[in-house]
Amino acid sequence: MSETLQSTDVTVTVPVSDADLLDQTAAAVRKAGSALRERFGEVVPYQTREELMSALAANDDTALGILRPRLTSLRPDAGWVEDELDGGALPSGEWWVVDPAEGNVNHLHALPEWAVTATLVRDNQPVLTAVHLPLTGQTYTALTGAGAHLDGRPLHVSRTADLGLSVVATSQARPDEDENVVRRVGSSITAMLFGALVVRVAVPATLHLLNVAAGRLDAFWQFAGARADLLPGALLVTEAGGRISDAEGRPWTPKSAGFLAAAPGVHTQAVATLSR
Repeated sequence: MSETLQSTDVTVTVPVSDADLLDQTAAAVRKAGSALRERFGEVVPYQTREELMSALAANDDTALGILRPRLTSLRPDAGWVEDELDGGALPSGEWWVVDPAEGNVNHLHALPEWAVTATLVRDNQPVLTAVHLPLTGQTYTALTGAGAHLDGRPLHVSRTADLGLSVVATSQARPDEDENVVRRVGSSITAMLFGALVVRVAVPATLHLLNVAAGRLDAFWQFAGARADLLPGALLVTEAGGRISDAEGRPWTPKSAGFLAAAPGVHTQAVATLSR
C-alpha cells in the first residue's frame, strides 16, 4: 500500500507501512470510542427483542459512521466485515474485521465491559489490531512480528505453570446458540471449576483476551466463536507470547469449533481439562 502525494510538477509515492497503518487504525477506534462514550451512562430500557436490536444497532451505527470511512480510506481495496456474529474463513486478500461496539449489551446496561475493535486480516491471518476501551482511555495494539502493547508498553502473558493456581475465563454461548454448544460450555465451566483456581464467565471475549495478553488471566476458552470476537485477542495473545489453539490443542483457524488462548505454562493442562 502506498500514499500518493502530488505537487505542481511531480508525483511522489510514499509507502505506508503496517506500523503506520496500525497507528491510524488506533486513532480511528479511539475516535469511535469517544462517540460511544458520549452515549454511555444510563441503562437503556427495552421490552421486546425488536427494541433491544434497535438499541444495539444505534450504538453500532454511531461507531461505524466514524470507523468505516476512516478505515476504508486507509485500505480502499480491503473487504469489510462488521457482523460480530459471523464466523468461518474469509476470501483471500485484505479484510477489515470490525466490532464497532464489542460488548454492546453491556453498554446498554451501563456496565463498563465494552470496547471498539478493528483488525486487518490478510489472507486469513490477522496482521494488526487495535482495541480501545473508552471508559479507561486505554488502547491495546498488536502488529504481527512486532509484539503487543498497551498504550505503547509491551505486554507479556503470565508465567504461571500450574492450572490449579490460575485465573481463567470464558464467554457464554451467543443468543440462539445450538443446544449442544450450550451444553458443552456448561460442561467446560464445570471442568475448569475443578481444575483452576478461579473461573470468570462474562462477555465480551475480547476483554478476557486482553487480560490474557497482559498476564492478568492465565487462559481463556470459547466454543463456536465468531471472527470479530476472537481475531483481535488472538493476535494480541500470540504477540504477547501466549499460545493459541482450538479446544483440543490443534491449530486454530476461524473455522474451528473451539478456541483456547493460554500462557504457555498452562496451555497443555487447559487442553486436558477441557477434554474431560
